[in-house]
Amino acid sequence: MVLTSNSSAKPAKHFKRKPSGGNNDASVAGEEWKPGLAARVAAVKIISAVIDKKTSLDGMLDAENGNPAYRALSLADRALVRAIVNTALRHLPRIEAALSMLLDGPLPQGARSLHHVMVVGATQMLYLDVPDHSAVDLAVEQAHRDPRNKRFVKLVNAVLRRLGREKDDVLQAISTVPVLPVWFFSRLAEVYGAEAVSRMAEAQLIPSVIDVTVKSDPDLWAQKLNGTVMPNGSVRLQSFEGSVAALEGFDEGEWWVQDFSASMPVRLMGDLSGKRVADLCAAPGGKTAQLILAGAEVTALDQSGNRLKRLRENLDRLKLNADTVESNMLKFQTDDLFDAVLLDAPCSSTGTLRKHPDVCWTKDTQDIAKLAALQEQMLRHAITLVKPGGLVVFSNCSLDPSEGEDMVAKVLKSELGLERVPVSPKDYPGLEAAINADGDLRTTPDMFGGVDGFYAAVLRKH
Repeated sequence: MVLTSNSSAKPAKHFKRKPSGGNNDASVAGEEWKPGLAARVAAVKIISAVIDKKTSLDGMLDAENGNPAYRALSLADRALVRAIVNTALRHLPRIEAALSMLLDGPLPQGARSLHHVMVVGATQMLYLDVPDHSAVDLAVEQAHRDPRNKRFVKLVNAVLRRLGREKDDVLQAISTVPVLPVWFFSRLAEVYGAEAVSRMAEAQLIPSVIDVTVKSDPDLWAQKLNGTVMPNGSVRLQSFEGSVAALEGFDEGEWWVQDFSASMPVRLMGDLSGKRVADLCAAPGGKTAQLILAGAEVTALDQSGNRLKRLRENLDRLKLNADTVESNMLKFQTDDLFDAVLLDAPCSSTGTLRKHPDVCWTKDTQDIAKLAALQEQMLRHAITLVKPGGLVVFSNCSLDPSEGEDMVAKVLKSELGLERVPVSPKDYPGLEAAINADGDLRTTPDMFGGVDGFYAAVLRKH
């Protein structure tokens, strides 16, 4: 995608400043905004909310309920904002290192807004196809219009112009800076080793691919969709423009979008023909669809009515049926126990940085600890829902073992009526690298050309 600094559309009326009672919006009463400035203002607001307030990026980029500055933009400028924000978050440690190289000292305390303005400018100059002069001009204009930053206009101009002159040297100098927050890199390095985490970090810079799960005949659909069949039977699409929904087979319900790793937990469950299976955190329904196709009689739970509605819509498109139950799975009880349950538990989502680069900036060690405790509680309840001899498959998209390997080991140690069912690498040719020494599934973002980091364990109740 070639990004331009200026929108072809004329500035909308809401880009004019109205008296605001003295707030610090980056504009001045009655003045027209330069083309492209509103997009940069929105990008700064969103980056600030992610970094300083730990606000989820998905919510702010929602077309209907997202950040007001973002929703006010044209579709073209929204695309530009997404590109700036996602790129900035993916490369943030390197961008901040670059700015530090060019500043004589740290910015004054309280200059967070200025910091984010410079990050947005540097992001465009270092990593996006935006002319340097446009990025500099709009950053200077933004600083000039903000009462908090007006006195730093010359600094912004000097630093970013110097960045333009020395770009190649700066990029070389920052190329070895890990693109993960220090706390997160260090935490993962204790488990995987620094070299492996560096590979994972670089992998999250690779543009996210689209994997689909097909109802049947992956080779045929790989041909039709210009894709490649992956070792697990998923079809990976090559780059394309337009909407996924416009591709052949979508309306007919022949396939659905599902990351390579996310498709694996159901694939580990073996023959499900005629078995009653509960999908305990089911929405949006990709795993539910897999269970149905595997021949199971499926009960799909989710505590969100809106998410459950989306699941039903997805199943309707796929021409598949399941019993759906709106319930918090921790409160769900049944006398008619299941043959198997799938618990794809809520987690820190640290394995999904390719798609969600805000995660490692909005989560911290306390969040991970709380989520691990919740997952343990959920797993222990899931065990009560299966018959003796039944399977429990636990999974999530976290890279942190405290939400995966360590938590499952703790439950196995205390639940004497539970055993691990090791996954055998010989049963999954081509996927051997994803099966750990205990026989659990563990993918990391640097595997198989780029996948979500994922964990899954197969357990059996005595």
